[in-house]
Amino acid sequence: IARAIHPDSRAVLREGGVIADGFDEQLDHLRRISADAHEWLAEYQAREVNRTHISNLKVGYNKVFGYYLEVSHANADKVPADFVRKQTLKNAERYITDELKRFESEVLTANERAKALEEKLFEQVRRELAGHVGQFQAAAEAVAALDVLAAFAKLAIERGYRRPKITQENVLHIVGGKHPVLAETLREDFVPNDVEMGAEGDRLLIITGPNMAGKSTYIRQAALLTLLAQTGCFIPAEEATIGIVDRIFTRVGAADELTAGLSTFMVEMIETANILNNATPRSLVILDEVGRGTSTYDGLALAWAVSEHIATRIKCRTLFATHYHELTELEELLDGVTNLNVAVREWADEVIFLHKIVPGGTDRSYGVHVARLAGVPKDVIERAKQILPQLQAHLAEGLDMPKLARRAKAAADQMKLFADPASRAARQIKDAHLENMTPMQALDFLRRLKSEL
Repeated sequence: IARAIHPDSRAVLREGGVIADGFDEQLDHLRRISADAHEWLAEYQAREVNRTHISNLKVGYNKVFGYYLEVSHANADKVPADFVRKQTLKNAERYITDELKRFESEVLTANERAKALEEKLFEQVRRELAGHVGQFQAAAEAVAALDVLAAFAKLAIERGYRRPKITQENVLHIVGGKHPVLAETLREDFVPNDVEMGAEGDRLLIITGPNMAGKSTYIRQAALLTLLAQTGCFIPAEEATIGIVDRIFTRVGAADELTAGLSTFMVEMIETANILNNATPRSLVILDEVGRGTSTYDGLALAWAVSEHIATRIKCRTLFATHYHELTELEELLDGVTNLNVAVREWADEVIFLHKIVPGGTDRSYGVHVARLAGVPKDVIERAKQILPQLQAHLAEGLDMPKLARRAKAAADQMKLFADPASRAARQIKDAHLENMTPMQALDFLRRLKSEL
């Protein structure tokens, strides 16, 4: 192979340049003809000038006659007998010779003949090597494995990766883990996080928190570190004990397949169905915002049911990042479910994402703050701030009912316009769902009641 194939050969055989120089004499000759054409013509012209003593004799070329020798009329008497006239011009005559025609025939076809010869030679080499395919495949596999292991070792040394402990238990214990790509990009700014999942304890982690805080990075990080560890690579963590998984299932992206007639939500459900139908207790499942592609209640219902199914039937290690804060209630209802959230610090009307995963759930999304960070116009942000507390109060008062029901209730309230204000306040207190209110919402509720009295 080393003798026959050029080390920098082209990818397409018909383009030539595949067979190495020195492998075939005829191919080398054809290549020299093409490469040395200008040198040969210059040498031939000098030789003819010396032979004929015609100092202004020159070699030329056109598409009609090919290569020719041009001699001025003043030197026509010096033209030798082997010159054959091909064209008469106003000031000169053009001739050809047998030697020049032979060269022309060779040089104009040399390139195509070289390519055709290369194809034949390549086929010969391929037939000769066909009997050794098994040896080549074994060698390639060994070199590939060595290449991967060398890359793992280089990576571990350069980045200070640690050796994880691999176990047959269904655990995932990572201390100070980092995303292998983002940690290298962000350097000192990347915040490491722990993962703790046990065979009998925490199997389903519900991670809540605002967008841009790091939920998706955290769950992807867990999957990547598990994959790296199981392939034999050291990982970016202080320490880790990772139970072997049979598969890693992910539902982490939103991609429309319009050409296939599939919407974002349909793709999401197909991927979720694949997980629910094929995951085993030894699998690792990564879910990112399942249910977001449909209405709020449909999405929440599906996310809740998926979580229940995984926690009670499949019982595999699962990290579920979600904006449905209602799912945090599963911790109280099901065994093996644990709530986590991404720490946030509020200061002077600013929100600072700490990117640290901490125990417990959260009931705030900070969507307006994220929109401001994304560059949404200020007037839109201010309007959203005005609308948000109204919607929160609306839900806190139990008014999250269908539009027709709201209209019916509004009509009934209008009939009681002249009722005692205290009675109306008492009725609002009776209808309020205090257990769903935050302390701030409760204060706003009382302040509004007071203003009506």
